Amino acid sequence: MSSQPIYKRVLLKVSGEALMGSQGFGIDVAVADRIADDIAQAVRMGVEVGLVVGGGNIFRGVAVASKGGDRVTGDHMGMLATVINALALATSLRKLDIEVVVLSAIAMPEICESFSQRRTLHHMAQGRVVIFAGGTGNPFFTTDSAGALRAAEIGAEAIFKGTQVDGIYSADPKKDPNATRFETLTHSEVLEKGLAVMDVAAVALARENAIPIIVFSIHEKGGFGAILTGGGRKTIVTDN
Repeated sequence: MSSQPIYKRVLLKVSGEALMGSQGFGIDVAVADRIADDIAQAVRMGVEVGLVVGGGNIFRGVAVASKGGDRVTGDHMGMLATVINALALATSLRKLDIEVVVLSAIAMPEICESFSQRRTLHHMAQGRVVIFAGGTGNPFFTTDSAGALRAAEIGAEAIFKGTQVDGIYSADPKKDPNATRFETLTHSEVLEKGLAVMDVAAVALARENAIPIIVFSIHEKGGFGAILTGGGRKTIVTDN
């Protein structure tokens, strides 16, 4: 393990649930600040960071569909939830004097800039953290798929998936004490074993673009930086 980062540009995917902390709903500012602190550490190492955040702490589109409502409307509501989370994380990063911009897949110019690949690459070249809000901008696609899509668009060297546990397990380790943890897997193995790390579309997109997926605990302070320099506890999904 070295002090130099082994990745130059990465995409970090954070679930909305991670922002809840121990609350049952919404955003725990202390948790948002701690996640921002880990991102700031990466930026100060010279790593370019794109960030996709989910919205499950506020709203899930499938919740509307499961009650007989319109899935498209539900997903639009979920996209708005991701914008709220993106603004919260941007605020936490600015407290640390990190330059950050929020780009939304759905135009809302009074609140944030609209996403385009060209604009994103410009901001990243200037050393700014770019937070991608609004998912892909399309219903029926998760923020995991948005993470894989944006990673491909920015030429990320890896997708970092910050989860509630420290890697990929054969089963939910919180429910199954016999669950085994994987150090490495291929994208195909993740799909064949039905491991619920990211949805199928996201894993397939990462595989097609030869982007490794690194799964780690978002709650491990300093964990993101440790993995960026070759250490830390994680599962790496790669075909290389």
